[in-house]
Amino acid sequence: MRADAERRLLQGAVVLASLVPLSMGLMSVIEGASVIRGVGAPTTDLDSHFRYLSGLLLGIGLAYLAALPRIERSTTLFRLLGGIILVGGLARLLSLAEDGAPSEGHVFGLAMELGVVPAITLWQSRIARRFSGPGKK
Repeated sequence: MRADAERRLLQGAVVLASLVPLSMGLMSVIEGASVIRGVGAPTTDLDSHFRYLSGLLLGIGLAYLAALPRIERSTTLFRLLGGIILVGGLARLLSLAEDGAPSEGHVFGLAMELGVVPAITLWQSRIARRFSGPGKK
């Protein structure tokens, strides 16, 4: 596959994957902790913390989108974001081990954090290598 075509496929995959943090982050910033099934009226501290973390999630999605135009030169950003998300996924995995399986949406999040994001991070590194080699763009 040509490097340009693979680059565009990666950009498309990043757009699709970014829909998760963008939509959940924004919805959770707006609705607060009550967006989680089974949470009644959260304490003000819980709601504040939840909205803060949701804002970080939204920011991660925006950072991925900001990298799209020069995705082949965004290796440092992809590794940083991927590492942050991986740490979050490992924390979620700890919760699963200690407290049992969460709802389907959270299991989906875990799959994104420990599967999709590392794969996209590795794919971006491949694209970066293809575009930085001799005679490449």
